[in-house]
Amino acid sequence: MPEKENLLCSKATAEETKYMDRALRPSSLDEFVGQQKLKDNLRVFIEASKGRKEALDHCLFYSPPGLGKTTLSHILAREMGVNIKVTSGPVLAKPGDLAAMLTTELQEGDILFIDEIHRLNAAVEEALYPVMEDFLFFISTGTGPGATTLRLTVPRFTLVGATTRSGLLTGPLRDRFGIVFNLGFYGRPEIVSILERSARILKTEATPEGLAQIADRSRGTPRIANRLLKRVRDFAQVRAGGVITPGVTMEAMDSLEIDKEGLDSLDRRLLLTVAEKFGGGPVGAETLAVAVSEELDTLTDVIEPFLMQSGFLQRTTRGRLLTRKAYLHLGLKAPAQEKFL
Repeated sequence: MPEKENLLCSKATAEETKYMDRALRPSSLDEFVGQQKLKDNLRVFIEASKGRKEALDHCLFYSPPGLGKTTLSHILAREMGVNIKVTSGPVLAKPGDLAAMLTTELQEGDILFIDEIHRLNAAVEEALYPVMEDFLFFISTGTGPGATTLRLTVPRFTLVGATTRSGLLTGPLRDRFGIVFNLGFYGRPEIVSILERSARILKTEATPEGLAQIADRSRGTPRIANRLLKRVRDFAQVRAGGVITPGVTMEAMDSLEIDKEGLDSLDRRLLLTVAEKFGGGPVGAETLAVAVSEELDTLTDVIEPFLMQSGFLQRTTRGRLLTRKAYLHLGLKAPAQEKFL
């Protein structure tokens, strides 16, 4: 049996990323909805850098998936009027991969975007240190007594790193970023604004109430909001004359098993597992991942952040602990008060 699509998983597929780059991704800070303080600061840093005719300082964005890290990196390139080269931590397997990119594919002021930067190979990360500080790259040639070290000058560029797990970044790497921002979950009005823009781009008619129903189930994440919008659009096209209304949205959400709190079947299964198999917790992340048959990274990076942000799950030194709100949502009898923190 094919695996059921998880619409509330905010990891993007290659096809979806390509499509959203073409259509739904904002192309400027003015179009980018939400993260207002971050945008205000970036405008100052961009204007100052352009005024001095210098490359923007190295930037680090960290947040759960789907909140706009990749989008912001492309916006930075457009606002600065430079090119952007995109790669990811696992792709850079050895320092030579980095050398080729720095010396042949980047020009003065360009942006190098490294997604999942916390997964950089240790040797590659160490090779980045002098590059980020002095724009010098050192590469060893040969082995043994005949080995030599080449010193290469690279253009003054901007490194933009993105990570969902900032705690896995080493101190020396993190300290070399001059601009560090944490992207938070989006509020309901911001998600509605994003959906309104996306509906216009997709040429889909929608009522404000219909979009609000989608926003309530989007987990404060633009990527999920746009994904749900496209699925509700399908229901509207087939069953409601192409108009997204509250009724067709509710029908679509019921069919997709997404409840009023934005939880899907996997979220509820995880909460039920903690309640029924582990007495409400505490339970370790690795044990819980095995119990729900999910990868540990998916559990910690994709599922847990929203559940904790929404008050359904607590992370303690002893493990994951179910909250009273979770018991009420699942329709289960909550344990004694002393169980909760």
